[in-house]
Amino acid sequence: MTTDHSNTVRPRVMVLGGTGFVGRHLIPALQAGGYDVSVPSRQPDQHRNGHELAGTALLHLDLDTLATAFGHDGVSAANTLVQALSNHSALINLVGILHEPRHNGETFQRVHVDLAMMALQAARQAGVSRYLHMSALGASATHGASFYQRSKGEAEDAVHAFGARHGIAVTSFRPSVIFGPGDSFLNRFAGLARWTPGIFPLACAQARFAPVYVGDVCAKFVEALASPTMVGQRIDLCGPADYSLRELVAYAARQAGHPRWVLPLPDFVARLQARVLEHVPGKPFTRDNYASMKTHNVCGDGEARQPTRLEDIAPSYLRT
Repeated sequence: MTTDHSNTVRPRVMVLGGTGFVGRHLIPALQAGGYDVSVPSRQPDQHRNGHELAGTALLHLDLDTLATAFGHDGVSAANTLVQALSNHSALINLVGILHEPRHNGETFQRVHVDLAMMALQAARQAGVSRYLHMSALGASATHGASFYQRSKGEAEDAVHAFGARHGIAVTSFRPSVIFGPGDSFLNRFAGLARWTPGIFPLACAQARFAPVYVGDVCAKFVEALASPTMVGQRIDLCGPADYSLRELVAYAARQAGHPRWVLPLPDFVARLQARVLEHVPGKPFTRDNYASMKTHNVCGDGEARQPTRLEDIAPSYLRT
């Protein structure tokens, strides 16, 4: 005798930041894992035709405005999310920024800390009992070298403490730089190399990273939703090998068909470059980026590594 599962209700997950790079890869992975997905967006109509978001419920919500309001009136701002979260079994927060308009930490605080706490307040009121949080390798509220790292660390500490107090099962993920089709890391350097005449001047060339494949990151998120043993954990995510920034830039440029000689800049020139470039549209490099890269972004000895090699994935999208 066979059982008809056609009417089985699939659990629904809300993904904050679902229209970004990681979100566009995570949503198909969640759907393949048996979850329905909803994504708040400031401009949902712009995303309705994206194949990565097919089958996704796009909700018209401006999270940045809500996060700003949360700093003044936490309860009412969180309440705006409560109705949207009804009938959801889990909440995933991927929201993050690498730059802010002014070098004062205020925007990092609003986006990383205030938004995360607003989301958890709403989850508690809506009866959502599972929360997955995207943090970052090197995040530390007390020892972070940059506004980015300190705000990420503060948010990570706050969501775990809130979950422990209110019975919400929290797991946070701390990836090194994430690569994959559509990334803003290797693709950025490949694009810059195209316009660099022979020599690529590079700040913080000796900074080290352990690039992790977006598919491996998404697999860990999906695994965590069904894994009680991952509750409460703060999970570092690194790829199988470490590289200097110089190696990564040279590799991206070469794979994109624009091989360049990478020229490491002296530290005082790197600081000056950051001060100048943070005023350029798109902010290719800022003082906060410089501060972050003074700490190597790699996993410790003996930590588990994710399996996918950079060299097995990056050429397929850098060459196009």
